Amino acid sequence: MRYCPIVASSTSSFRILNELKARLDQAAEQMKKGKNWIVNRALEEYLERRSQKALEGEARRQSLAASGHKWKDEERWERMATETWNE
Repeated sequence: MRYCPIVASSTSSFRILNELKARLDQAAEQMKKGKNWIVNRALEEYLERRSQKALEGEARRQSLAASGHKWKDEERWERMATETWNE
């Protein structure tokens, strides 16, 4: 028997496109996992990628600011860093 610790959680309600729900249902059946498990893993991965992109954008912004050098595409990089940070 495998020990499964109880983790604090909450219930959320959200709308999902019918096609996406059908794909989720199919994936859950194929993987023999609950839809909740799949949604939680997908959300964790998405938020981790988003966090990483934000850190990369901030690193670019700080690098540009610290260099003091004006690059020909500096405005583009600053805009990209700001957009990434604010997503």
